[in-house]
Amino acid sequence: MSNIIDLSLSELVSNIRNKKISSNEATSTFVERSKKSKHLNTYNEETFEIASKKAKEFDAKPDFNKKLPGIPMAVKDLFCTKNVKTTASSKILNNFIPTYESTVTQNLWNEGAILLGKLNCDEFAMGSSNETSYFGNVISPIDKDLVPGGSSGGSASALAAKLTPATIGTDTGGSIRQPASFTGTVGLKPTYGSCSRYGIVAFASSLDQAGPMTRTVQDAALLLEVMSSFDSKDSTSVDFKRPLYLKDLSKDIKGKKIGIPKEYRVDGMSQEIEKLWEDGKKYLKDCGAEIIDVSLPHTKFALPTYYIVAPAEASSNLARYDGVKYGFRTEGDNLIDMYEKTRSAGFGDEVKRRIMIGTYVLSSGYYDAYYLKAQKVRRLIKNDFNNIFQKVDAILTPSTPSSAFKIGDKSNDPVSMYLNDIFTVPVNLAGLPGISIPGGLDDKGYPLGLQIIGRPFEEQNILNIAHAMEEKINFNLNINDWWIKWVVIHFW
Repeated sequence: MSNIIDLSLSELVSNIRNKKISSNEATSTFVERSKKSKHLNTYNEETFEIASKKAKEFDAKPDFNKKLPGIPMAVKDLFCTKNVKTTASSKILNNFIPTYESTVTQNLWNEGAILLGKLNCDEFAMGSSNETSYFGNVISPIDKDLVPGGSSGGSASALAAKLTPATIGTDTGGSIRQPASFTGTVGLKPTYGSCSRYGIVAFASSLDQAGPMTRTVQDAALLLEVMSSFDSKDSTSVDFKRPLYLKDLSKDIKGKKIGIPKEYRVDGMSQEIEKLWEDGKKYLKDCGAEIIDVSLPHTKFALPTYYIVAPAEASSNLARYDGVKYGFRTEGDNLIDMYEKTRSAGFGDEVKRRIMIGTYVLSSGYYDAYYLKAQKVRRLIKNDFNNIFQKVDAILTPSTPSSAFKIGDKSNDPVSMYLNDIFTVPVNLAGLPGISIPGGLDDKGYPLGLQIIGRPFEEQNILNIAHAMEEKINFNLNINDWWIKWVVIHFW
């Protein structure tokens, strides 16, 4: 049998059900590996002792009918976990311990999963490199100098480093798909309303969506099946009949029409990304799909639209962090002074930048010129997709304009950082499902991702397409555990 850490989520589930591996063995293995991997800075909060106890309890009274029977799993530190610190990687929430559980994580525990801990991310999910976290930047297991992407950088790094068999993240403008692309993993952003937002620390309420991050498409289907549910506690949750995504997973995509939007060929796009895209089209043709050129004319407005809408919603959502009821507080001479000092000291630079942008575009005299206009453009972007999906079943694009960049390369250039989301943001604005799968390597050996975009609530379709492509691509990324060796050498 393969080493436990090398098993996919689905394989691990199968081995536990067949009693080849106990939950305690699996949990102990991931705990010990996580302890040896602190150099990557993936965890904000560890619950290893509690996890070991719960694993032993599961083994003593196993329930193999559960979809995640005794599976240890770490999750992004944006999901509220009852009695476990939830910080959103921000100083202002550094002492926040929720008294309730997010619906998505509760769905995981209901199906037998066990919490390993909370994973680092960009502060309040605002970032594309995991460099804005109050707890320091996460390092990619691929190379010590690389970012893992963001905002779900800790999730992507922990997954690629095999510290957890699967994980969950959130995606507001690409925060699942971009880090998945950077780390050679699979990241699925479901349709808006598919997974409950209850108990997720809010960034931009009309854009935020939780989703699975896994090593394989099959694992993504399994995890989505567990995560997705109607929730009356979330007013944006959509009540529809959820498919059995894993059971219905198929590689038969013969006759599917796949659109290639010309607007995604942006100025300065590297030859490597062009080749990746061409290879993706070839894989689809080999699977029996038909390639059709399409146009999404308002794509060029997606990024500026996003960076008006998202900060505006962030400005409103983050107004609650004032130091009065919970979280970090700085004393002041009076109430207003306390507010100002608390928010100034409690938020990082990127969060403050976005709050200021959002407050500006919502202010009197600028609301119509910026926010209202952005909402109208958002509608046009959505209409573009609606029109295209009358002709095609899905859309293929690159996930990112490049492979992972070095730590510090873009941290002083916000616009350059924001451009990392150029291929992912339109999906969020339109509320569509999108999945990133590993598509190949660049000339430095760094992963590159391909994105498949589908119609609303047709996750099954893009999972099937991704599953078929995955087999053709046969992606393999060899990570040599350099960070564990680094710790040993550094120690001595």
